[in-house]
Amino acid sequence: MRNIVIGSGPAGRLGSMELGKLGEDVTLIEKNHIAGTCLNEGCMVVCALTDITKFIDANKRFNNYGFIKSQLDISYEKIVEKIIETQEKLRALNQMENESVGNTVIYGEAEIDGKNVIVNNETLEYDNLLIATGARPFIPNIKGSEFGLTNKDILKLDDVPQKLNIIGGGIIAAEIANIYATLGSEVNVIARSEFLKELGENTKKYVLEKIIPDVNVMEHTNVSEVFKDKVLTDNGEELEGTAFFATGRVPNSEIAEGVVELNEDKTIKVNEMMQTSVENIYAAGDVTGGYQLTPVARMEGITAARNMANYSNKVSYHCIPQTLSLNTEVSFVENEKSDLSDDEKATIAIPGIAGPGAFWKILSGDTGYCEIEFDKNNNKINKINSISPSSTSDVAYLSYLMRMDYDLDDYGEFLEIHPSTDTNYKIIKNLWL
Repeated sequence: MRNIVIGSGPAGRLGSMELGKLGEDVTLIEKNHIAGTCLNEGCMVVCALTDITKFIDANKRFNNYGFIKSQLDISYEKIVEKIIETQEKLRALNQMENESVGNTVIYGEAEIDGKNVIVNNETLEYDNLLIATGARPFIPNIKGSEFGLTNKDILKLDDVPQKLNIIGGGIIAAEIANIYATLGSEVNVIARSEFLKELGENTKKYVLEKIIPDVNVMEHTNVSEVFKDKVLTDNGEELEGTAFFATGRVPNSEIAEGVVELNEDKTIKVNEMMQTSVENIYAAGDVTGGYQLTPVARMEGITAARNMANYSNKVSYHCIPQTLSLNTEVSFVENEKSDLSDDEKATIAIPGIAGPGAFWKILSGDTGYCEIEFDKNNNKINKINSISPSSTSDVAYLSYLMRMDYDLDDYGEFLEIHPSTDTNYKIIKNLWL
C-alpha cells in the first residue's frame, strides 16, 4: 500500500521507519529540516547548551574549592556554529536511516487535496496518510509581542543577552532560565500562575534554591506589554531586558482543516490507534496535543504506522516519565490513575547520594534530592520526583515498573551499579521494602 507521512519530527520519522521496516511503500515529506523541532529548534538544542552550562557550573565549583584555577572565555557564536555543524551531521544520518528501509524522502510543503497530497507541484496518491506536522511556539496576545524571542530564535542570537525576561512558568521556561543564567544573563521568569507546578513542592524548592538560585522567579504575574529592551508587568513594574516567550505550543494543524475533525484547541482528534475521523488518515505527535514529549511522539508515530500496516496497536499514556534538562537533571513520573487518600499513601524523601557527577557536590550540600510516594495498601510506587545526574535513566526504568504494575517485592532482587547517584533504589530497597 502507498503510505504518505507528512512531517519528519520524532512521530513522522519513527512512523515512516516503522512502515518501511514492515515492508510498506513510504514517502516521507518534510517542509524544512528532517528530525523536526526536537533536533533543530528544541530539546537537542537545549541539551547541547546545557552540556556547556554543566561544564561552567563544574568549573566554578572546582575553582571555589581551590584545586583548579581557570578562567573561561565563552564564545556563544562558536557554540552556535558547532551546534549547527552537529545538526547537519545528524540530519544526514536521519535521512540515511529512513532511506535504508526503502523510504523516499521529499522536501517541500505539502497540501492535502482529497485522496491526494500535493508537494512541489506533484500530485501523490495515498492509501494511508500520517499527519505528523508538530507544533510551534504559542505567542500570547500581548502588545509588542513581536519583540519577543522563542526557542526558534536561540541559534539566531549573536551573543548571550545581558538581561532576559522569560514569560512562562513551565519546563521550557526553567530550562532556558538555567542556560542563560549560567551563561551570565540576569534572568527573570514571569509566570502567570505557579512556576514548575509539574513538580512536588520540595523538589521545586530545591530547584530554586540549589540549581537556579540566581534566577528571579515572579509567580502570579502577567506581562501587559513587551518592548524591544524591556517588559511591563500588570502591576506596573518595568523589567529591563529581552523578552523570551515560553508560553506553550500551538499545533501545526492548518493542513488538516476541513480534512479531518479537530479538537476545540485545533489539535487533530485521534483515537487510541492514532486514527482520525477519516479511516485511512492518522495523526501523531505534537499536532494531536497531549504530552508534547519526544518519546511520546515516537510511540504515537510507531503506533500509527503499525495500524496503517494492518497490525492492530493501541497507545497508552500511563505513567509517562518526564525531565527538566538543568545543570542537574530533574525527573519525575506519576501514576495518573491513582488518587490516594492521606491514609493510603506514604512518602519517603532523602538527599541525593555521592557518585559520578555528584561527588564534588557533597561539600556544598547540593548532591540532589529524591522523593517517592508509595501506595501503602498495594505496595506500589505512586509518584517519583528525583534530582540527580542519573535521574533521567533512573526514573525511566522505574516508570516501566509502574506501567507494568509490578509489586515492589519484585524489585528486591535488583542489583545496582556502584558508584551510582540513583537514590531511588536506596529508598525502595533500604527504607521501604
